[in-house]
Amino acid sequence: MPAPLPATVFVAAVMGLLGLIVGSFLAAVSVRLPREEDVVFARSHCMSCEKPLAARHMVPVLSWLALRGRCGWCRAAISPRYILIELAAGGIGVWAALAGVAQADASWLTVGATALLGWQLLLIGLIDAEHFWLPDVLTWPLAVTGLGAAALIGQAVPWPQIIGVAVGFGLLWGIAALYRAVRKREGLGGGDPFLMAGAGAWLGWMGLPSVMLWACAGGFSLVLARLILRKSVSGTDRLPFGTFLAIGIWLTWLWGPLGLNG
Repeated sequence: MPAPLPATVFVAAVMGLLGLIVGSFLAAVSVRLPREEDVVFARSHCMSCEKPLAARHMVPVLSWLALRGRCGWCRAAISPRYILIELAAGGIGVWAALAGVAQADASWLTVGATALLGWQLLLIGLIDAEHFWLPDVLTWPLAVTGLGAAALIGQAVPWPQIIGVAVGFGLLWGIAALYRAVRKREGLGGGDPFLMAGAGAWLGWMGLPSVMLWACAGGFSLVLARLILRKSVSGTDRLPFGTFLAIGIWLTWLWGPLGLNG
């Protein structure tokens, strides 16, 4: 049996601090991966002077605030996106703690699984929003961690999740193929089916319709906002659908499939 969780405040504080550390790594990956730089072993450096950062320059949130958003060497401005990603990852850690403690069978395993999912989705959604790209190096591990979490939490072979991987991939692959056949052009990116496979790994096949509903609602909301702001909208406009899928996966994991969690 998993060990019960201690006080809520303690769990939230631990996960929040861990999230800040993870967020610092995610922020670096979000910059290095699109540039095809080493994301594991390369030392962090200033994007302006290229000088490697000292340890005191890399304390999550605090270093950015202490240096007033500037490089500790050349004083060049550092984008606030770094501290925002760190805070977002920290918030996910706290959210995971609160969501986990609220469950009757709360444990560090369930809290850790929720946080891991949230951190993965944060990076995936961010890169797709900025670059319209879903790298295989991020989407495939999502399926692996999902199946692993399902097996550990359920302590059995996760057949609904295994089926979900196949159904999730097949669903978006089929939609993309149909769109391509009808419109004679690409409508979905090649990474979307793999991301949906990851959704199936975490949520099982029954959670996939909710992911699609959340994602479509997010996409329609963005289009509606553009129309309200009187910005042009056309059928050839690109949308980061992977970002909306990531949001849908997160909300479905937290609140369960729509219509089935009451």
